[in-house]
Amino acid sequence: MYDKSVRVIIVLFLLLIGAFLALAGRCFYLQFFKGDYYVDVCLKQQRSFYPQKPQRGVILDRCGRVLAASNRIAILFAEPRLIKDPKTTSNKLAPIVGMGAHEVCKLIMESKNPGFIKIKAGVDEEKCRAASRINGIGVQYDWLRHYPIRRLAAHTIGFISLDGRGLGGVEFQYNAELSGSPGQDIFLADVHRRPICQIQNMSRSASSGQASNEAKGSKFKIRNSEDGCGIILTLDAAIQEFARTELMKQYEIYQAESAVAIVADPTSGAILAMVSLPDFDPAFLAPAPAAGVPRPQGPRLMADPDSFRNCALTDQFEPGSVFKPFAAAIALDTGAVNTQEKIFCENGNYVGKGFGRIGEYRQGFGDLTVREILIHSSNIGMAKIGQKLGKDKLYEGLKFFGFGRKTGIDLPGEAEGLLRPTSEWTGYSVTRIPFGQEVSVTAIQLVQAFCILANGGHLVRPFLVKAMVDNNGEIVKLKRPTPPIGYVVKPEVARWIVTEALTGVVNKGTGKKAKLKKWQVFGKTGTAQLANDEGGGYAESAYVASFIGGAPAENPAVIVLVTIYRPNVKLGKGYTGGTVAAPVAASILEKTLNYLGIHSDVTVSPHRDFVRDLVHVEQDPL
Repeated sequence: MYDKSVRVIIVLFLLLIGAFLALAGRCFYLQFFKGDYYVDVCLKQQRSFYPQKPQRGVILDRCGRVLAASNRIAILFAEPRLIKDPKTTSNKLAPIVGMGAHEVCKLIMESKNPGFIKIKAGVDEEKCRAASRINGIGVQYDWLRHYPIRRLAAHTIGFISLDGRGLGGVEFQYNAELSGSPGQDIFLADVHRRPICQIQNMSRSASSGQASNEAKGSKFKIRNSEDGCGIILTLDAAIQEFARTELMKQYEIYQAESAVAIVADPTSGAILAMVSLPDFDPAFLAPAPAAGVPRPQGPRLMADPDSFRNCALTDQFEPGSVFKPFAAAIALDTGAVNTQEKIFCENGNYVGKGFGRIGEYRQGFGDLTVREILIHSSNIGMAKIGQKLGKDKLYEGLKFFGFGRKTGIDLPGEAEGLLRPTSEWTGYSVTRIPFGQEVSVTAIQLVQAFCILANGGHLVRPFLVKAMVDNNGEIVKLKRPTPPIGYVVKPEVARWIVTEALTGVVNKGTGKKAKLKKWQVFGKTGTAQLANDEGGGYAESAYVASFIGGAPAENPAVIVLVTIYRPNVKLGKGYTGGTVAAPVAASILEKTLNYLGIHSDVTVSPHRDFVRDLVHVEQDPL
């Protein structure tokens, strides 16, 4: 009996020891292996997370003028569930925020979110401090995007969406670089989820365990936001103003459907101005974080999506006679023709088997040199040059000039244009393409090709972003002009086209309205009919009037393209490139050359290059 009792006691004791060891093991497991997990679970309801929104990067023009920037604003909000007497709270808050008590009370009472309702944005710090003393009222901060120059460069700059993403222009193209990286603050909160203090500011003695856990828990780490990079453009706001003002006048006078003006540096390809009409005001489109943020006066933006289209990049059209200098340059470069050769222009009526009939715009011509063909803008002369050149050399030469493919400019939405392979050419093609038919181009492609002629035959690519600067002030990207390597056409050919043929167009030919007293302008006019939207052939009384030129001819400093789509022919004011586009280009050229300090003897411009001063490196001026 005694032995049996002892055995029972021993068994019970062993069971008790086993239970104790199991409990100890479980405690050890929970403490050392699952400790962080359970601390996180326990503290989760005591944490309050507040996102840090980074400041979106600033966009500057080449002289440091602000084109787009984000300013920090304070937003007063209410937490309705903490407000027992909305009427009393509203009476206290109304005089601080400058609103009616009934407006504040209505916002609080009708809020569908019991934890948050915005009251007013853009409140100054003193009023924020006063308002935050009222129970249930808090302050948070956000960024508001500003576009100081408004419509001036809307298509180039773009705008942002309600959630802060770039839409259009540089804002879209460089959204990742401009946006930066968001951060996160962590607060200890009371039972009502009100923040008590930041985790990182807690004393070690009060919360050493919690602080240690915060250091281990990667998903709850405090992260500081990183502001977006600043972007410096090649665009010059002053030149942009010249271009838009002059283009807008003609756009309205001729009641045109759309219009484009581009100003570029032919040596580097830097875009100094880019205007597309119709345009829009990004100030109306920048999202308001709350009620109370002042907005520009005037009607809301029109809903027409065409206003958002950057015609300089997206619109493809048959260029007409502005295309002639490129075909002529290719023919001279390959030796298909020479500068002294006379070409019989059939007195205005050229008919042949396989290519139909070709006529002239106004009058016929007899024997003309290449220079005279460009001065008088002879279609028949260019058709015969195309025949001498042949389709293969013509096609290859135009590809080298950049037609039929995107230029690669750092903006979204660029079209490729159309230059069909020779396998798809007909007997008409080799006679029509040299004077700008059966080929489609964009305005930016014309600018690139004309820069090649103006700079002596070197290939350039148009670009808009000059430099990118991170939030520490360090240059992370710097665009320097590409050293001239090789030629699209021989330098002597390009120079002859500019100084002999295209100056003759301005002095004696179709571009007389682009002539300036102080500088020798060179350029070419173009008037092209628009194709029918449905079926083949051309639309009646629908034209594209263009002029592309530059100055000074002896050493080109800038080139200007002006293209006006569908000027209203019924007005009886004309519709040709020489009448509609050339005067606009002349005004833009004159103002730009004066502004840059370019004289007829091509002295160095005293105009300050902001990027050069910024990075302290020697580089070619814009």
